[in-house]
Amino acid sequence: MSTDPTTTIPTLLTVRQFLVKHQWATAGWLRAALFNRDKNGLNEAIVQAGRKILINESRFFQWLDSGSGKAAANE
Repeated sequence: MSTDPTTTIPTLLTVRQFLVKHQWATAGWLRAALFNRDKNGLNEAIVQAGRKILINESRFFQWLDSGSGKAAANE
């Protein structure tokens, strides 16, 4: 069985893991962004398994770079 070296497994973090790893993000800001993810486009970076929310780290930063993170802070 061979694997394609160009395929990478995304880093999925729980909300708590994300906040520990990225201390610049506040819990309130992140939770507001997650709550409004259908409106602000963050849903593209979220994997939800039941009640568990996992954040795809690379897609999250793509979303943030697009300027959508500012809109989340203002909601």
